[in-house]
Amino acid sequence: MADFELFKDLPEFETVEKLLPKQIEERSMELIHQELKKRSIRLSAEHEKIICRCIHTTADFDYANILRFSQNAVTCFYELIKTKSPVFVTDTNMALSGINKAACEKFGIECHCFMADTDVSELSKMTGFTRAVCSIDKAVRLYGERPLVFVIGNAPTALVRIRQLYDAGICKPAFVIGVPVGFVNVEAAKKLVLKTNLPYIVSDGKKGGSTIAAAIVNALLYSCSN
Repeated sequence: MADFELFKDLPEFETVEKLLPKQIEERSMELIHQELKKRSIRLSAEHEKIICRCIHTTADFDYANILRFSQNAVTCFYELIKTKSPVFVTDTNMALSGINKAACEKFGIECHCFMADTDVSELSKMTGFTRAVCSIDKAVRLYGERPLVFVIGNAPTALVRIRQLYDAGICKPAFVIGVPVGFVNVEAAKKLVLKTNLPYIVSDGKKGGSTIAAAIVNALLYSCSN
């Protein structure tokens, strides 16, 4: 029982749809599909749920055009999740908190973000590398023998480091979600991932963010659960 009561007999507004909490997302998806149809945008069945989840998160229909998928990316992710119990590593605690933990637990997935760790901060100050770079190295040191899924929504330097480690033969990620947002080196870092043969989902241009990174992960996890 809650230790407070809601206020009663408040005014209603004709312009506001009255929906139960569980109906809101369903109604949102209906409106998204209506708008896509109005714009004559057709999505592939393979990518539709991911793109619509990103639009739902941002109300930005550009995501219908700017998400890039490696060949068979979704199928690759499904097989990875269902057979190998990977480790997810994010570049922000916001992305980490946005990932559905119940879905991760169902598939035996560990999720980590090392950005706020004391040793990462100290190493960053000592070396002059960003905390994102240091956190990627920490992830590989700790979990390099397991399938790593990097979920990057903020730091382009994280994507650069992933590519460096890949080219050096130190780490071949099982999957990369590369959607950092911003201006400095963001587009260049994304292109470094696009030029690999790694399984990936990457956003073109400057758009992205931690919420988009989490939205992509959740869309994939929800689809795996169905």
